[in-house]
Amino acid sequence: MNDPVRVWRRLSEDHVLLDGFHALKHAVRFGADIPVAVTTDRRAVLDLAADLAPDVLTAVDCLLAEVPAAAFASLVPRPHPTSVAALAVRPPRSGNLEALARTPRTAPVVVLDDPRNLGNAGAVIRLAAGFGATGVVTTGTLDPWHPTVVRGGAGLHFATAVERVTPDGLPPGPVFALDPAGEDIRRAKLPDDAVLAFGSERSGLSAALRARADHLVALPMRPQVSSYNLATSVAMTLFHWSATGGAAG
Repeated sequence: MNDPVRVWRRLSEDHVLLDGFHALKHAVRFGADIPVAVTTDRRAVLDLAADLAPDVLTAVDCLLAEVPAAAFASLVPRPHPTSVAALAVRPPRSGNLEALARTPRTAPVVVLDDPRNLGNAGAVIRLAAGFGATGVVTTGTLDPWHPTVVRGGAGLHFATAVERVTPDGLPPGPVFALDPAGEDIRRAKLPDDAVLAFGSERSGLSAALRARADHLVALPMRPQVSSYNLATSVAMTLFHWSATGGAAG
């Protein structure tokens, strides 16, 4: 068998870091190509899999290699408490873009317009996967496949299409942009092929994306409250879609 530490170092620059058991579990469930997985305590990880995710136990058993604690720490900058990490092949951009553009679409696409917080972006991807959204796209400079985003998404990047695009490159479908000046979302019907656009908490929607919007909708909010957390806003919007005709799961 190849030395897992040597394999890791050879692959780490162009593969996706799966940090922690839950990220590995979800990546396995959704068919990620995982060439190497390491831990400091193989038995403990397999016991965790047997307890929390028996459906992936056999796959994890085949993947997992035990390495010394010092070697593990040299491979993973911020080790997860479960002391397990893996590298996965990033899905091809062409495949993700094709999935996002495919019509007719049975679930919305979430757009994060120039997001700034890596953890929030990860939380949104986790939500999108849970609701069965077609995908999540970002505009701006944030890489939606950054290791911190993948950690926040718990490996669920592999359960939905995730890519970075320009405002001119949004997937097809009517654009519903969240904006305080919009119609109360409770009076709006969000179609399955909707493109749901969210600005950053500080700056809101960019002028370019706002100009692309077919509809402006607003979440109900108590007066004098400034904003919701981005992930909370996405969750409320996806729940409204699922509760008024969309289907999660």
